[in-house]
Amino acid sequence: MRKIVLFLLCVTMMKWSFAQDPHFSQFYSSPLTLSPAFTGKFDGTFRMAGNYRNQWPTINRAYQTATVSADFHIMQEALDFRDTWGVGVMAYTDKSAAGAVNFNYLSLSTAFHKGLDEDGFKQIGLGFQATYSNMMINTSKLFFEDQLTSSGFTGVTMESFSGQSLKNSYWDLNAGVLYTASTNDRNNFYLGVSMYHITRPKQSFTGAYYVLDPRTTLHGGGYIPFGEGNTLHFSGLYSTQAGASETVFGGAAQLPVGDMTVDKPTSVYIGAWMRMNDAIIPYVGLEYNDFRLGVTYDVNTSSLKTASNSRGGIEISLIYIKRPEGSKGLPCPKF
Repeated sequence: MRKIVLFLLCVTMMKWSFAQDPHFSQFYSSPLTLSPAFTGKFDGTFRMAGNYRNQWPTINRAYQTATVSADFHIMQEALDFRDTWGVGVMAYTDKSAAGAVNFNYLSLSTAFHKGLDEDGFKQIGLGFQATYSNMMINTSKLFFEDQLTSSGFTGVTMESFSGQSLKNSYWDLNAGVLYTASTNDRNNFYLGVSMYHITRPKQSFTGAYYVLDPRTTLHGGGYIPFGEGNTLHFSGLYSTQAGASETVFGGAAQLPVGDMTVDKPTSVYIGAWMRMNDAIIPYVGLEYNDFRLGVTYDVNTSSLKTASNSRGGIEISLIYIKRPEGSKGLPCPKF
């Protein structure tokens, strides 16, 4: 019975591979997959971010997603101190169905953030992102219903691909708008909307093609101080694509440890997010110098928990922001 369940899940995952984008539970730690408008929106000289997600680990390599990005400011000396222009590059890969389906993406993005008040504490930004995508299906790793026997997928299929790999590539365009505001240098709030796959690119295989539907995401969050040197971070999003949607919200407390008088104090993060009707997502993090490490683990609460043993997936993020000593830039969303 379990093998039949796993087979049905594999079929479902193949359909999802064409219908939906890969996603991160730590969306707040993957700025350039959340919105192109986050390009260059940070306090520092440049930023690097990396993310890795292994979804449904009890199902043999169901989804494995990894991304790395870098963004920085340009023409800062020529711009008003209240304005920011950022440029970024991102690469990520998404593998599903035990490596049978592979997506690889390379993106270039840019965003301009215009100050709206005399201090620059309020900004509105517009960003664009061009993406080249390559998809490959390794037919030698595919299993079909007519192969299923009492011993597993040991039968001979009537499907014939001659062991070939099916490939497809396309260009895509994404965009986003972001509004940020602060009342002082210890808080920040943001609200934005992004749309990916504006051009509705086609994925074509063996004469058939699939149109990649746009993904629209409304997102917001911020941070505020509380207690003695502590900070509360919170964020949420609503995303919809091809008739599917997800709602995620939550927060974490940033608690400094050690000497709080130094320029870059060490902090720990403890919190949780929730994906409605799907998973609870505990989060722990560590910020040391210019680095921040975050770890989450999805605890599956939906009907899929029978097959996944309630294990939705582990996710790791690492962000590095180069900040000169004594830097007091404009308050920005913190990832």
